[in-house]
Amino acid sequence: MATIQWYPGHMAKAKKQVQENLHLVDIVLEIVDARTPNSSRNSILDKIIEQKPRLMILNKADLADPVQSAAWIKEFTANGLPAIALDSQHNKGVQQIEKMAQQILHDKIKRQHERGIKNKPIRAICIGIPNAGKSTILNRLVKKNVAQTGDRPGVTKKQQWLKAGKNMELLDTPGILWPKFEDPLVGKKLALTGAIKDSIYHADDVALYALDHFKATNPQLLLERYRLAPEDLNLSTADLLLKITQRMGLKDDFDRASERLILEIRKNKLGRYTLDTPGDEING
Repeated sequence: MATIQWYPGHMAKAKKQVQENLHLVDIVLEIVDARTPNSSRNSILDKIIEQKPRLMILNKADLADPVQSAAWIKEFTANGLPAIALDSQHNKGVQQIEKMAQQILHDKIKRQHERGIKNKPIRAICIGIPNAGKSTILNRLVKKNVAQTGDRPGVTKKQQWLKAGKNMELLDTPGILWPKFEDPLVGKKLALTGAIKDSIYHADDVALYALDHFKATNPQLLLERYRLAPEDLNLSTADLLLKITQRMGLKDDFDRASERLILEIRKNKLGRYTLDTPGDEING
């Protein structure tokens, strides 16, 4: 597989933005793709935010295996990272974010109350790699008819606080951290879910990875979708791809078949799936 490059220029800019604004927020909302809860994280984030409270948001939960999502929430929580799964596209579970943030910041809010400071909005920043759904979550939280509250001291003119819910404000700095592909497998996972541009990877490499995954996790759907015989699963992965190519009526054009297979997986034609396994070392 061709090396999938990351973007150090964008990374440096995003890192600087986060570091400059971290002192302004109470909590970091880290958004990941529920299908790749570990691979869609950026390993340098822990070093940047250090001890700042954080909420892990497993977005696109409607596309992921719900059993695996529950296991990942347990895994993150066990590692000191409270987590929730939601579907921002259909606005399901987004309202949990404010409630969870209040729970995480319970002690801080209690101390504020003891000092006579009440109803102070929680300030948060959203961070995530491209295509994890950060913009959709922001839109759901802020709602289109909510006006920007304007500049605050210490914030540059281009950065504003947005009202999100009854007791939360979001800093609208981009906060995007590009993925760093040190592990080729991570690149394949992100390519399969559409997190990186189709033009920078070989479709057949990703299709072969996908077939290996579904052979192991959901072979029955693979058989039904492509009208395969059970013994076809004993073929090498490359031969299986050629067999599926023929079943698609594409003769030996496995490149087109690979592209179609990837597209169908993204559309959940092979069911809901999670590519990262709980128990893997937490990225970061």
